[in-house]
Amino acid sequence: MNPGRWLPSVVLAVLMSAFSFAQDIPSGTVLPAMMNTSLDSGRSKLGDRLTGRLMQDIVLGRGERIRAGARLYGQVVEVVQASANAPSRVVVRFDRLVAGQKEYSIGVSLRALASMEDVFGAQLPTSTFDEYGTSISDWTTVQVGGAAVYLGDGTVREALDIVGRAPAYGEVTGKLIAAPKRGCPAEAVAEAEEQSLWVFSPWACGTYGFEDLTIARNGASQPLGTIELSAAKALKVRGGSGWLLQVLESHTSAK
Repeated sequence: MNPGRWLPSVVLAVLMSAFSFAQDIPSGTVLPAMMNTSLDSGRSKLGDRLTGRLMQDIVLGRGERIRAGARLYGQVVEVVQASANAPSRVVVRFDRLVAGQKEYSIGVSLRALASMEDVFGAQLPTSTFDEYGTSISDWTTVQVGGAAVYLGDGTVREALDIVGRAPAYGEVTGKLIAAPKRGCPAEAVAEAEEQSLWVFSPWACGTYGFEDLTIARNGASQPLGTIELSAAKALKVRGGSGWLLQVLESHTSAK
């Protein structure tokens, strides 16, 4: 057999096999991210780019994962300043997640949003500095939303109930818990698997650490992926804020 005839077929088969194992991100997957960009109803403009980064590995299955540090991109699609008759609004969309040589086209909704201060506080021990021990492994921290993380035994708890795991400092996993009073009803698909939650409690929903900021539209309904934040007066979300996003749809390609 002439090698020149079958070699291109072999190369093509290998490439097709590689792409067949490239996974899209399943719908409902949580993406815990920290934003680099600030939002300000007085300064942000239509078309401003948003950037952030993934703060914890995301397990996709079959041995695949998206590593912490993957870059998240989006843009501002509408800005309205507060008036006597209406609140301020900033509307955003996230559309890309870049992880190494893979790029995911995504649509996401927003489950919870925490201020930079609340994100920082969730990573500090609850005890005074002369009591918390000689190692981070001795720390107890409190997640955004109130869950307690005990790094000594690697558990996340609500009172005595274990609601998640903490395999290492800054890493928390758990099944999402419905919070209907805050606007997050039960989601059978999302609750079936443990998710990467970073500094958030399993039931975290809505906004934390902001005086009057609300999630007016979380992006889960039409138009899909359009997230609207609202505030009675000036709307400000500083860089360093934490965003607990959920994937609505995704498509993978190689860079």
